[in-house]
Amino acid sequence: MDSLDWDLISSYAGLLSLACISVYTGAHGSLPAPKKPKIDGTDKSVVQGDEDEEDDEGIADRLSSGDAWLFPVAGSVALFGMYAIMKFFGKEWINWLLAWYFSIAGVGSVWKSAASLMRFAVGEERWKKFDRNRVLILKGPRELLSVSFRTPTIGLLPLALIPSVLFNISETGRRSAFITDILGLSFSYNAICLLKIDSFKTGCILLSGLFFYDIYWVFGTDVMLTVATSLDVPIKLLWPKSLSFASERGYTLLGLGDIVIPGTFVALALRYDHARADGKGGFKKPYFYATLAAYFAGLVTTMTVMHVLGRAQPALLYLSPACILTFLGVGTIRGELGEGWKWIDGGGDGSGKGHEDGSVEQRSKNKSKKRMQ
Repeated sequence: MDSLDWDLISSYAGLLSLACISVYTGAHGSLPAPKKPKIDGTDKSVVQGDEDEEDDEGIADRLSSGDAWLFPVAGSVALFGMYAIMKFFGKEWINWLLAWYFSIAGVGSVWKSAASLMRFAVGEERWKKFDRNRVLILKGPRELLSVSFRTPTIGLLPLALIPSVLFNISETGRRSAFITDILGLSFSYNAICLLKIDSFKTGCILLSGLFFYDIYWVFGTDVMLTVATSLDVPIKLLWPKSLSFASERGYTLLGLGDIVIPGTFVALALRYDHARADGKGGFKKPYFYATLAAYFAGLVTTMTVMHVLGRAQPALLYLSPACILTFLGVGTIRGELGEGWKWIDGGGDGSGKGHEDGSVEQRSKNKSKKRMQ
């Protein structure tokens, strides 16, 4: 037992915790708002649309299978482009430019994350009692921009500025891992909330494509490792290799892509569980818990192999098969694989009607008939 490197083990455990918390919270943040009740045959959300506008996502754009095929291509172009810029022009100016970009984006990201956290802490009913403020930008009769927020959210804006300001004024290469993690966690949370895939078919295509993308750029070239270690921007999570959080030994790191991409698949599993329950609260989550456990196991495997072999590993090499095979396995065991494969995430009302053939809704009706018989 004395030979175990507890400093390094604690670093792995810390990264695991941060990644799983990001996926768990982001998945729940991706759930659709409850459908508003109707009064006298009229949808209350229309009558009180102004009151509840902040909850209304509308029909958000979903990532389709056609989009999923392009992800590895677009990712490869962006990755190699940054690598080429660093090789020919150096990394200093691109770090400076990206630091400003992520600092500005970080203000909005941390603000939104802090508002979600406060909303959860005070409870939905109490949150709705706060005054709602709305900022409109109009051009003639046309609405160009509309932003609405509850009163406590205003007080969170100065706090949201702090991480970005501290990050940007710090010297490149000596920025705080704590500040980097705050920004990185907020980016990953909001990305999982907003980046929604429309079906398990799309999710499998996306994870499969990025499976080969990750393998090639990590094992086939030095591009991924060079870019990841050269960019001093909050696109990764860091944890010091020390029980006392000292930085002398350096940090273990995990790219946000290894959180967000599998996280969107786990979030889809949660929305599927939600749809199967007809959008009711307190629903069972077999697919969500299974895919979240698969994500955890995939990360543990990644870190174990990395530790044993002593070299960086493409996390999606383990995460993609873990998530895909878990969904297929759970669906097969429960006899619902065909139904889950056909399901389309319609979003909006959480009623389970976002399907190619209404299979989830029909399944619930069939079960009710069997109970009556």
